[in-house]
Amino acid sequence: MTTIKLAIGSIFIGFAVLGLKSLAYWMTGSVALLSDALESTVNVATAFAALIAIRVAAKPADEGHPWGHHKAEFFSAVLEGVMIILAALLILREAYDGFMTPAALDAPIEGLAVNLGATLINGLWAWVLITNGRRQKSPALVADGRHLVTDVLTSVGVAVGVVLAVVTGWWILDPILASLVAVNILWSGWKIVRESLSGLMDEAVSDATLGRIREVIAAEANGAMEAHDLRTRHAGTAIFIDFHLVVPGETTVFEAHEICDRIENALKKTLDVTHITIHVEPEHKSKEDGAIILE
Repeated sequence: MTTIKLAIGSIFIGFAVLGLKSLAYWMTGSVALLSDALESTVNVATAFAALIAIRVAAKPADEGHPWGHHKAEFFSAVLEGVMIILAALLILREAYDGFMTPAALDAPIEGLAVNLGATLINGLWAWVLITNGRRQKSPALVADGRHLVTDVLTSVGVAVGVVLAVVTGWWILDPILASLVAVNILWSGWKIVRESLSGLMDEAVSDATLGRIREVIAAEANGAMEAHDLRTRHAGTAIFIDFHLVVPGETTVFEAHEICDRIENALKKTLDVTHITIHVEPEHKSKEDGAIILE
């Protein structure tokens, strides 16, 4: 399934879940279920944000954006993280009112059943988004999926609170559980913001990916002496690599170009690299310290 279709699907799922959770609150009057519904309003907004970001990121490079529009997805993920934090603060506000005036719940069993249906839908869709987002290297889809995971955790916590409140008659448990879940949501929102900001700051690829890049260069650079000053960064689905390739002094321009082509093709095939820049240098530029020795 394409990222665009998944993003559109998230919008429809978001509206469906929001409707079910709002119904659960209307049936019970539970402040925890109201908080759960408030958190779900963010799902709809972030789904729209993810769709916009994915469409922008998919645009080809142009004169104004010669490196493409890949970072648009990180902006969307930051927005989602901020909105998750906002939802948590709204939940804490509602929980405070519940502490001040705890009240018995109406039709708790029926309300929980409706809320459970919404939770199952969210859980399944979160798995779809995260799985496909990682496969397609889409930060926006992964962030949207993680957001839904926090929504599932919210619903589970809320259900536990409502059940305990009904069994014990301690109605103050309703806002207590809502507050605890809000704290967890705050932490999840912060993690999404932090990871997305790392992408906006041109963070290097993971150590595992970097190791694979070095292996490919070493395997495909026959005829060169060493590669040094290897640098990487990632932006959404795009990986950028540049390094210096040292060749013997007698190497012709044609031969050096053939080596570079071989390395580029291998990197693009193995790691789906988007942009590669190789600076060819004569042998007196050799550094050796920290370099990939090829001979």
